[in-house]
Formats: sequence, structure tokens, C-alpha cells
Amino acid sequence: MRKTILLLVFFIGILKPIFSQESQITSGKRPNIIFIMSDDHAYQAISAYDNRLIETPNIDRIAKMGMLFTQASVTNSICAPSRATILTGKHSHLNGKIDNHFPFDTTNVTFPQLLQQAGYQTAMFGKLHFGNNPKGFDEFKILPGQGSYYNPEFITKKEGNIKVEGYVTDIVTDMTLDWLENERKADQPFMLMYLHKSPHRPWLMAERHMEEFTQRTFPEPATLFDDYSGRTPAAGEAEMNILDHMGWSGDNKLNPEILKQLGIADVGGYDTARYKNEIARFSPSQAETFRKYYGKVEEEFIKAYPTMSSADKMRWKYQRYMQDYLGTIKAVDENVGRLLDYLEANNMMENTIIVYTSDQGFYLGEHGWYDKRFIYDESFKTPLLVAWPGKTSAGTRSDALVQNLDFAQTFLDVAGVSAPADMQGESMVPLLTGNTEKWTRDAVYYHYYEYPAEHMVNRHYAIVTKEYKLIHYYFVEDQWELIDRIKDPQELKNVYADPAYAEVRADLHKRLEDLRVKYKDNSALSQGYIDRLLEDAARGKVWGVSKERLEEIKKRREKVMQK
Repeated sequence: MRKTILLLVFFIGILKPIFSQESQITSGKRPNIIFIMSDDHAYQAISAYDNRLIETPNIDRIAKMGMLFTQASVTNSICAPSRATILTGKHSHLNGKIDNHFPFDTTNVTFPQLLQQAGYQTAMFGKLHFGNNPKGFDEFKILPGQGSYYNPEFITKKEGNIKVEGYVTDIVTDMTLDWLENERKADQPFMLMYLHKSPHRPWLMAERHMEEFTQRTFPEPATLFDDYSGRTPAAGEAEMNILDHMGWSGDNKLNPEILKQLGIADVGGYDTARYKNEIARFSPSQAETFRKYYGKVEEEFIKAYPTMSSADKMRWKYQRYMQDYLGTIKAVDENVGRLLDYLEANNMMENTIIVYTSDQGFYLGEHGWYDKRFIYDESFKTPLLVAWPGKTSAGTRSDALVQNLDFAQTFLDVAGVSAPADMQGESMVPLLTGNTEKWTRDAVYYHYYEYPAEHMVNRHYAIVTKEYKLIHYYFVEDQWELIDRIKDPQELKNVYADPAYAEVRADLHKRLEDLRVKYKDNSALSQGYIDRLLEDAARGKVWGVSKERLEEIKKRREKVMQK
């Protein structure tokens, strides 16, 4: 009898942690996680950060409920690599997704897989941007590649490929709300990824916003006419200037026939095709609405164009860009409001952490640019708003140097799941719960790879602190930039050679090398990725780079290597 009791006690001791863990998993006490991410949403276009361009009252609700991060950033400002970093908690050079060209290594372990294994119900709706079968999800409906604004196709887990009529931002929200209402299991915590295509190029707004936004005028950024004279050649060589590289047709929505009439060339040779492909997706009623409002834009342009100076054209393109870009954000904000309203109406706020972010920042005319890629703030910094009722104080702000690298470990920490040893981020839970003394990071690491490719932004890596950026352009130029973030917030002047910054420069060089060691990045890895890209480019597998341009780049690269 005594032996039986001892054996029983022994087995209870073994099984107790298992039952305890199972109880926590199925009890629903662990917080739900809702991760909302838009594509290319600049922090300047969220009124919680800056209301000069647009009001976003629903996105702002998240900041009012919780915390707004003023120094959140990415490790690599380009869409698919950012998403890979978010899922894996690893820098691009380790997860393998360095740019939009190279495929994602599906052997990577992602945080949704770990949450699913730990008892979370998982779902993804919207834009993933790479792969057709994301691992770790009980349900998904994702856009193929970039996806389409109107009448989009979806790749689904259970229904195969489908096409849905309507506007993509509304549709993704409908799918999300339908899952919450009809498929969510009340006895399980859930992790939901709600991912918008907007406001990614080509910036097609919903029909209901066309009248308002095609008539609006927006303030110009102070650096719209930046001449790039204060920095290394990389800024001047980039091909994302609004005047020179933004398309009149596919981007600014002018009918190609009007361009022919006025003798305006197709920017890049593909702009007309982009326009025609998008217009062809419209239903007859959608096309009628589009023509109603954009026809007026075209009429005004035809009258004005013959007397336009270069500066006038830049300003006209900037306004058209802002009208369309911000028009798409209006729908995002409305639909975020739909989700928040649902959560409130169903008493789901109390035990849910809600995150709103973007896969990176975006230039809204700063430095004359659109797009992203550079480490200058508008691209490098990303919006981040987090609400966690009962844990995060309402209406708070943080200037901590957090990155998209940190999401995976944060969500695992929130769920009580141990993070794999090879994840490189840090949990933001101490910041969210007021234990700021436990957050010690004082610098972040950045590495951009997508060159040669569209927009031609030179490869660079960097260290960023709250006060400085030390940047190394290493591919076709071996040059350094030092930016004083406090004295030069518009980032117009490279002070690398200024003797007054000698000590700062030396200190940052040392800290940069330490970060490269910490995150396991090095020149050999970079060269391996360069060799692979150049081989693919030579075979015509890299979009946007001519053979002539490739030969020029190779020669410049050889000179750098000879130094």
C-alpha cells in the first residue's frame, strides 16, 4: 500500500506540470493576439504621429488605449524581407529572405507555428507577399504576391483559389470578422494576422473616397526638392524621385492616350501596362466611378501641362501621389474601426493585445522620393501602436529602439512560450508593462540588400542610436555617412569627415562591428548573396536591370573590390 501511494505521488508530480500547461492552454486566460499590418504605411500618414496629411481616428484609438512607439524601426526596409523578419525573429542574412528576389527558406521556424503548437488558434487574412502555404495557421486566405486592389484573387487553405468582387481592404476585413464570428473557438486563445495590401503602389483608393481625395491639396514636405548634395552619391543615384521616376499613367492615373496626345513618354517602359492591367480589373460600375472622378483630373491636367515648369510637374505629381496614397489609407482606417468595434461589442478587448504596424516606412515626398529602402527615417522608421488593456497604460509613448525583429519574441513571451535560441530579437513586454529598466538596447542594426534592382538603392548596413546613424555603402561605392539625428533631423548632411565628430565616429565604428558580430553578419555572407544575385541577373532573372546597366555595375563593383 505504501509503495502504491509513493508511486501515485511520483506520477502526479510528473503529470502535474503537463496538466497545468494544458489547463493554461485551453482555459483562454492567455491573451489573444491581433497583429494588424498595412503595407508601406508611413508613420507620417497616421494622425497619432502627425495630422498634417490625414486624420486616422480609428488607428489612433489603439494609441489612445495603449502605447505609441516613436522610434520603432525595421532591419531591412523592403516588403517581403520585413515580413520574413517578423515571422522568424531573425535578421535577413540568417532567415535568407534578403530581398524580394530570393525565395523564403521554408525550413525557418516561425512564431505562428510555435503558438499553434502551444494551443493557440491561428489565422491569417490579407497580404503575406511570399509563399502560398504559410505554416502554423489553422486558416488563411492570402493575396497572391502583391495582390490586387479591385476584385482580388485569394489563395485559401480550404477553398483553393478564389476571386472576390469588391475592394481589397473591405474584403480582407470581411474575412477577418467572419472568422472571428464563426470560426473562432471560445475555449482557445487565438493569434490573428490581419494584413492589408494598402497603401502599396499603385495606390487605388475605394470608390467611395474618389470624390473627396481627388480634390484635396496637401502640404509639401520641406525636402521635396532635395538636390542630394550633402550626402554620398547613393542618394543621388537612386531611382525613386517623384518627378523623374514616378509614372504618369500607372502611378498618377492618367490615361495613356492623353500622354500620347501631349507627347509624354512612358516612364520606365512599363507604366502604361500597369495602368491597363489595373483598369482591366474593374467591373463596369467600378470603371464608371473611376472615369467620373479621374476624368476631371485629366481635364485639368491637359489644360495645365503645356505651361508647366519642372517644378510645377513635381508639385503636380506629388499632389496626385498624396491623393491616391492617402485615399487608400482612409479605407484602412475605416476597416480598422470595424474590427475594433467588433471586439468592443463582443467584450473581447480585455484579454487581447492589439498591434498596428507597417512592414516598413515610406517616403511621402521627403527628399523628393516615393518608396522606401534607404535608412533615412521616413523609410527606416515604422509606425507601431500597441494596446494591451490591463497591462499597458493608456495614452503612453515610448522612444525605445524597438524593431520588427522583436515581434516574434514579444508574442511568444505574451503567450508564455519559450523562444528558440536562434531568434535575435527582444521581447517588448517589459516596455509594455512599465518595467522599462529591463530594456537595455541602445542601438539597432540595419542591412539593405536589393541592388541591382528596381529603384537602384545601393546596398548598405548601419548602426542607429537615438543620436546618430553610421552608414556604410559597400557595393558600387565604398563610402560612409554619419548623420547627426539631433542637429540634422531632416538628414541632409553627412558629417563623417567633420573633425568635430572624430570621437563619435570612432565609437560608432566599434559598436557597429560589435553588432555585426552579435547578429552574425559579415562581409563573406554579403558577398555570397551578391554573387548569387549577379548570376541570376546575368540570366535575366532580376527584374528592372538591363544587361548594359549590369555590366556597368559589375565594373564599379570590381573597382571597389580592388581597393
